[in-house]
Amino acid sequence: MQPSNFDFHCHSRVSDGLLPPDEVARRAAGNGVDLWALTDHDDLGGLADARTAAEALGLPFVNGVEISIEWHETPIHIVGLGFDAAHPALVDGLAGLRQGRQERARRMGESLAAIGIHGVYEGALAYVTNPNLISRAHFARYLVSIGIARDVPGVFQHYLAPGKPGYVDHRWAGLADAVGWIRAAGGVAVVAHPGRYKLSGADMQRFLDEFKDLGGAAIEVVSGSHSPDHVLHFARLARRYAFHASRGSDFHGPEESYVDLGRLAALPQDLKPVWRLIV
Repeated sequence: MQPSNFDFHCHSRVSDGLLPPDEVARRAAGNGVDLWALTDHDDLGGLADARTAAEALGLPFVNGVEISIEWHETPIHIVGLGFDAAHPALVDGLAGLRQGRQERARRMGESLAAIGIHGVYEGALAYVTNPNLISRAHFARYLVSIGIARDVPGVFQHYLAPGKPGYVDHRWAGLADAVGWIRAAGGVAVVAHPGRYKLSGADMQRFLDEFKDLGGAAIEVVSGSHSPDHVLHFARLARRYAFHASRGSDFHGPEESYVDLGRLAALPQDLKPVWRLIV
């Protein structure tokens, strides 16, 4: 198998995407994706429907998840690919993260009420399909609907980013936890959209050193949120660390995404695509 257009990072309504898993599958197939993974945040609940829809479309499918972690007080996401979705270590670890999300969401609502924006937690729940996966994106959609900001990025910029009044710090899983759960379940651990993290060059090196030592195997080089300069930079790091390279749109929905499913630049040709570790 030699996929030419794989997309290993996207979301459905099971976490903070706008479409149900079967519609994401149809969009992927319609956009020419030839190998696909659904990577909802901290939840595996959409994988069965995604796989069923993908198989009906003749679209090869890989189990995926995006795990929220904290590394030296920096929020980071780790994608897991090609794992056993019933493995107890992964299932139980993600269940603990989802419980933490609910607690954080209530505190976010209280923080926004303290600056005069009331009822946001309850309003955000109207945008949630999976109540265990309430996220900042759901808060942002509600705040846009009541005119607090023009769009979701504007809400994040002024209210929901670190240091802003609606942001609530939270103790996520550690890097060792996430990589350990993924590897225990037979999967491949991937650093998601590394260009988005506020890490200095030295800190990124320390993070990648630790990730590799723990058994991390890949890094997203081409991401919907990466600039061409990011692609060049993280391609160099993939070579330096002998990582396999991943590629993912981070698609959430037609109105909210950096790029549509499968509409990404190709990986640099000399890199080892991560699908070689999975299929």
